[in-house]
This record gives sequence, structure tokens and C-alpha cells, in this order.
Amino acid sequence: MKKKKVLLAFSGGLDTSYCVKYFIHEKELEVHTAIVNTGGFSEDELLQIEKHAYHLGAKTHKSIDGTGDFYEHIVKYLIFGNVLKNNTYPLSVSAERIFQAKALAEYAKAIKADYIAHGSTGAGNDQIRFDLVFQLIAPELEILTPVRDQVLSRRAEIDYLAEKGINSSWEKLKYSLNKGLWGTSIGGKETLTSNEPLPEEAFPSKAAKTEPETMTIGFKKGEITTLNGKKINPVKAIQLIDLKASEYAIGRDMHTGDTIIGIKGRIGFEAAAASVIIKAHHVLEKHTLSKWQLHWKEQLANWYGMFIHEAKYFEPVMRNIENFLTDTQKFVSGEVTVVLYPYHFEVQGITSEHDLMHSGFGDYGEINKAWTGDDIKGFVKIMANSMKIYQNVNGEL
Repeated sequence: MKKKKVLLAFSGGLDTSYCVKYFIHEKELEVHTAIVNTGGFSEDELLQIEKHAYHLGAKTHKSIDGTGDFYEHIVKYLIFGNVLKNNTYPLSVSAERIFQAKALAEYAKAIKADYIAHGSTGAGNDQIRFDLVFQLIAPELEILTPVRDQVLSRRAEIDYLAEKGINSSWEKLKYSLNKGLWGTSIGGKETLTSNEPLPEEAFPSKAAKTEPETMTIGFKKGEITTLNGKKINPVKAIQLIDLKASEYAIGRDMHTGDTIIGIKGRIGFEAAAASVIIKAHHVLEKHTLSKWQLHWKEQLANWYGMFIHEAKYFEPVMRNIENFLTDTQKFVSGEVTVVLYPYHFEVQGITSEHDLMHSGFGDYGEINKAWTGDDIKGFVKIMANSMKIYQNVNGEL
């Protein structure tokens, strides 16, 4: 009798390794594995993951390159919106999980799988993201989640794999890393506390450079088009900025936030490119957008980031917000100068033909050219009217 197929979202870590063996030995399924690379893996790393999948007993393994599409459909809008969850976290993992789940569901349908599976636990956000997208894209497939359903401890998974002949240095992996184009999240024993910082060893990049380095990032309609004066596509620019800024250990932080399931969660992260690019882009916008464009962009971008985090990427309003964000970028063009230092960076300034500081109307704190002192006196008198009326009636001052 022909075995039923399951497609497993496979990272090569402990949880997904357990899933492969469990499906083969306990469920007698034909296991197919796939990983969606959103910019976090080298060719050698992908090859090692593939070898590991076959070693565990996978029938087939597929590496899906989604870096370009991930930028085009999600990261681009995170830059347009200067999105930082709780003013801290650039949504490195939550953004890519949505895209990965979509690509996996489409691949499961292409290989005519009977089931689709992931190795998420029952205590995090990823289970929601995978389940929701799988239901939307491939509602005909049953979702299998053995780690969640069995409430397995790390020790239990290690022992089960050893029983099946898979011995590895799982205990030595003190920190779990999830790396993608837009940053790396870091989990460990310290992130389970509210007071302990991550040690130096937890971060993948070290401060290898001490002398400052200047870079010039060129934007056209909100997207990176040049780096140090040379033309470059946005994905390559992000990767190169990340490489350079990581040599200074830039972009490290800790984020505490509300999970989708209602509990508080704390993670460390390293997002060198995201930190530099969002700040540089935001400074350029301060010079090229109006007061109310900046105000409403911030409101809608916060909603956009929250919906990405909460697995609501496919909510129709997201397309409306993307259209709004894109339209705001019409004049966000120019060059931003950034200086890299160990553990931090500085945005020095911008040049742009759309710089609203150079309007000819006046220089802040220096001289007015388009109005007189009497104009200001009348303006202030009218502006104060509503407050004067309130105080005259209620007398609270």
C-alpha cells in the first residue's frame, strides 16, 4: 500500500529532526522536507541542511530561494514604513515566517502532499503563523504538529533521536538562531528572564573593526539604488550593508513584546542592515515629506507592522496600507551619509533635490523671508482662540 506524503517545514534543528523520525517510525509516512531561504543561509549551509534531511530519512528535500520575493512583498514595505515593533524590533523573523509558510504551502500542493507539517512548539508565535497561512493557501491539507501536540521537552526529543540512531551535539547548542535577510533572532536561557542580558557569545557577529567607516546610501522613491555611489539592487544592498555593519557589531538589542497567544515574550536580535537602513530612510523622509505625511505614515506603518507580527498579512487592508506607503515615497529620493563605529552608527545628513529645508521661505531660527512679524502676531492670536474660549468658560488655569 502506497504511503501518504507529508511535507515538513525543515530547518535542520532539533524539533524538525525529531519530526522526520517521528513521521517515519510512528506514523509510517513518506517524508518530504523543504526549507525556504529568505536570505539567511549560505550555499554551504543549505547543502548541510539537505544532507541532514536525507540522513534522517527524508524521501526528498527542496531548498526554495525566496529572498527576492521576500524583499519585494514584505521587506520593502517595512522600510517604507520604518517599522520597528515597540520602537525596537524590525520584525526580522515574524515577517519572514509569513512568506516561508506561503511558499511551503504552495510547494506541498505542487508535490501532491497529503499533509503539511511544522516543528513549532505550543508556546510561541510561529505555530499561529504557519497554521494560519497553511489553512489559507492549502485548506485541503491536514496540519501535523507533533512537537506541539505531544508537549515535548528538549530532553525527550534528544533521547528519541538517540534511540533511532541519530546522535548529535544538541546539548551544546546553548542559543537558537533564526537568520534571514532582515536580521537574526536569538533565544537562550537569558531571554526567559526579565533582567539578564545576552552574553557576547550569543551574538553571531563580533566587533572586528574599530576604525570608523563612512557609507553613502542612495534612495530613489524609498528604495535603495546606490551604495557609495555605485548602482546596486536593493537585496544586494541590504546584504552588503549587513556585512559591513556586522563587522562593527551594530544592530544588537533585546525586544520584549506581546505574543499572538497573549503572553509576554523576550528575544535578543542582531539586525545590522535593518537598523542602519530604517534610520537612514527615516532621516531622509524627515527632509522630504510633509508634517502630516510623516504623522499618518507612522500611524499606518505601526498597524502594518502589528498585522505582520500577528499573522494577518493576508488581511485585505494590508494591500491598502502598502498602496498608501508606496505613494508616500514619491519624493523620498536622495543620499544619506552614515558613519559606522563599534556597536553604533551615526546618520550625518542627507542631500536631496526634494529637501524641504531648502524652500526659500526661511531658515529655522535665523531669518523669515515669506512673512512678517505682524503676520506672526495675527497667526498666534487666531491659533489661541479655541484655548482662550475653553479657559474663559472653565477657568482651569
